[in-house]
Amino acid sequence: MRKFLSITLILSACLLVSAQKIEIKPYLQDANPTSITIMWQTDSGDESIVEWGTTPKLKNKTKGESFDINFTDARVHSVTLTGLKKFTEYYYRVKTGKAKSDIYQFKTPPFAEDKESFSLVAMSDMQYDHNNPDKFGEIVNDGILAYLNEEFDGSVPENLAMVLIPGDLVENGTKYEQWQNHFFNPAEKLFSEVPVYPAVGNHEGNSIFYFKYFSLPKNGSPEYAEHWWYKDYGNTRILGLDSNKGYRDIRQQLEWLDKVLKETASNEDIDFVFAQMHHPHKSELWIPGEEDFSGKVVERLETFTEDSGKPSIHFFGHTHGYSRGQSKDHKHLWINVASAGGAIDNWGEFEGRDYDEFTVTQDEYGFVMVEVDPNNGDPKFTVKRISQGNRVNPRDNELTDSITVWKYSKEPLAPNPLAPLKDKVNPGKVVLKASAFKSDRRDAFHAASNWQISTSPDFNKPIVDNWKQFENWYYKENRQADDDLTDEKIYRLLRDNTQYYWRVRYRDQNLNWSPWSETATFTTTERVD
Repeated sequence: MRKFLSITLILSACLLVSAQKIEIKPYLQDANPTSITIMWQTDSGDESIVEWGTTPKLKNKTKGESFDINFTDARVHSVTLTGLKKFTEYYYRVKTGKAKSDIYQFKTPPFAEDKESFSLVAMSDMQYDHNNPDKFGEIVNDGILAYLNEEFDGSVPENLAMVLIPGDLVENGTKYEQWQNHFFNPAEKLFSEVPVYPAVGNHEGNSIFYFKYFSLPKNGSPEYAEHWWYKDYGNTRILGLDSNKGYRDIRQQLEWLDKVLKETASNEDIDFVFAQMHHPHKSELWIPGEEDFSGKVVERLETFTEDSGKPSIHFFGHTHGYSRGQSKDHKHLWINVASAGGAIDNWGEFEGRDYDEFTVTQDEYGFVMVEVDPNNGDPKFTVKRISQGNRVNPRDNELTDSITVWKYSKEPLAPNPLAPLKDKVNPGKVVLKASAFKSDRRDAFHAASNWQISTSPDFNKPIVDNWKQFENWYYKENRQADDDLTDEKIYRLLRDNTQYYWRVRYRDQNLNWSPWSETATFTTTERVD
């Protein structure tokens, strides 16, 4: 009888092991030049093993830990591989009992001194849309993976370093089943070979599932682990921030950001800073989504760039569309990287506004590619919007916007003021005119003009400070289409019988401003309408 019971128990255990199933395929976290974390989920079983090596023979084996995810038999597994070689491709598979994954690949990051180029993807707001339930899978498979296959030779890990997601990964972060079905499964071919780094959005609901499913850098404020953090890849520092209610007003986050930016400014290994947070400071498609906290972050990034000379970006979502803007006085980009699945915020559907900062806004699905190049001592990055269009105007991985920013400025030549020059003019209609754009950079072109008028030659308080860009796509129309940027009309802003000073500067498409022109003057007469 005792022997029979023993055999029964053994058979039951074997059946239990054979029934184990990988529910969420392995995905990569927190990659460093010499280490990486691999996570996955099974329906049962505590065994957490990664077999790995530099060839598919997988000669190494590393054990990790597992933990409960939803008070069921399901387990999340986490294994950290150490002792890896920098900028090296590895093969791996995961194992829990008799459940084994396929063999996948990953590539470790370089150190900054290695001066290696790399690319990353930024996308957001892939929360489930009941009217278009397969869209996130399409963005990943027909979008990102198809684009990489078309544009590059070699494997996915060779050509893509990381995936950034500034929030709204699922429709409701407190619903356990959405994480598997709506986020991880549609992206399994990407996340199994490229590390993913999210920033928490409002749809996550501060859920415990978010913090269990991700192993983000633990270098933020200790009492708010994984709410904010940073990750270095080569010469670029990535910041993850929490712009959600309950965290945007916590002083520790901005104090931490100030400290990190101060250290980054003096860190000779870092050329660029890319921050990601969910909520926009300004949004042309959806004004109600704006948050003052994000403006405080933007101000800090602008100051950092001004003081350090290191260009920066803030990626955001929340508004379901793409926008690309740039700060007026700094090499700082504003990039809305949505929508990767959530229903589009269509033009005219919500309250919007044409902001000076934004050059392009599109109510379309898609993702953003960023290519970073150390460039032999002249570092640069290029941002590309790859669009999937919308239902009215579908696109197939179409490049709809692009900008390149160099770390070091190559300024255009200062323009010359042409008119008015010591003239007397009607204050009701003043037209400022300057010379054509010139630059020593061969491919530079005239991308923006900044006109100022003041009652004093120091321009401390200009009464006119107009900033115009060579294109302004708003509501599917380029509102700057017929402006060559060499003149500016001023109506009904000036007083009669007053002397004024004016000047202008030009900007190229790489965010380099020229010096200001020489100061010119004019005097107004009695107003004639």
